[in-house]
Amino acid sequence: MTTSDGVAALSEQYETFPYPPRDPKDEAQRLITGSPSQLAELNHYIFGGRRDFFKPFRALVAGGGTGDAAIMLAQQLADTGGPGEVIYLDHSAASRNIAEGRAKARGLKNITFHSGSLLDIAAIAPGPYDYIDCCGVLHHLPDPSAGLKALYDVLADDGGMGLMVYAPYGRAGVYQTQAMLRSLEIPNEEPTQRVKTARALLEDLPQTNELRRNPLVGDHLNEGDAGLYDLLLHSQDRAYTVSELAEFVADARMSFAAFIAPFGYDPSLHIKNSDILNRLNALTWIERCAFAEKLTCSQKTHIFYTTKKTRGGQSIAQVGDLDLAPVLVGLDAKQAAAALRKSGQLNAELEGLKLSFAILEDECTVLELMNGKHTRQDILNAVTALRADMTPESFDAAYDRLFRVLNGLNLAFLQST
Repeated sequence: MTTSDGVAALSEQYETFPYPPRDPKDEAQRLITGSPSQLAELNHYIFGGRRDFFKPFRALVAGGGTGDAAIMLAQQLADTGGPGEVIYLDHSAASRNIAEGRAKARGLKNITFHSGSLLDIAAIAPGPYDYIDCCGVLHHLPDPSAGLKALYDVLADDGGMGLMVYAPYGRAGVYQTQAMLRSLEIPNEEPTQRVKTARALLEDLPQTNELRRNPLVGDHLNEGDAGLYDLLLHSQDRAYTVSELAEFVADARMSFAAFIAPFGYDPSLHIKNSDILNRLNALTWIERCAFAEKLTCSQKTHIFYTTKKTRGGQSIAQVGDLDLAPVLVGLDAKQAAAALRKSGQLNAELEGLKLSFAILEDECTVLELMNGKHTRQDILNAVTALRADMTPESFDAAYDRLFRVLNGLNLAFLQST
């Protein structure tokens, strides 16, 4: 397939099947949130937790689709009361129409919509941008490196990106099924007929088929025709291992800040043998992430934050900073502390991986004060005043371990107050 053929096929796909399928009427019921681009999360990993959103903040959503990231970012920025703005860019008129309908349903005035390719972003909506979201796009480009370079060129030197690309092991069966369907294609076949052919094939997959046995992949089952087409009939689709991704990012003069969720890339959570653990500890961080990917085979996508190499890898908020406050996402501090006092156990699941962590009384005492307003110093002062048996040393141990667990599960971040 030539580059022009690929562009035409992509255009046909997303005009016929805007993805992900969304209805502006649903905005009255919920705000879709996730990673990357949750405001507390990107602040933690890109701005050291110290970004002041009452100051101008300019974000680009490159390949905005039906609007999930743009709507989430714009709503959260609006909620801060600051002057933050979101620039949306996408090729598909059908997708843009849905995204604009969602913004209108929410009354959001801080999104500017553009149509076009991210390769042309410098001409369509010039930078610099403090933050760029690009999810599910680079791996569909004929030249992903050219796409990342185009984004790099409009990124502010002190800014960062939240990216998502496909991962191979968690998508077991996807590429074999794509190949089968390509072998059955008829030239110039309409997208709706391709979907019918795909559904017929899915009905006849034997029990041994990898896609049928893969519990991690469900767009073809849960996201209607748009989800099936995007997963199995896409004209351009590649996946990256961690090692390939490391090379891709380095070639773009970028540095990793973090993979999301961090515990999904920590092999030590699954290895019991002390000799192997010692060998793992001798590896670099990216080598351990690559090991974890092969060990768990659970990542169907890689979600990560990245900054320009010129920042020297100094973008992540530090747990030892006494002036930063832990903020919980998806948890109420007092309710969570009360529940964990009863159970003594925090259970979680990351892409099929079931994890469990013992939570002690000292950690529950710390947790109930994590309201996003109390800094580490504030919590230390409050806890040692409440409990004579809590020394600064025991506080440090409890705080550090608790934050590591919560942050590793993507439930807690650090921010200035």
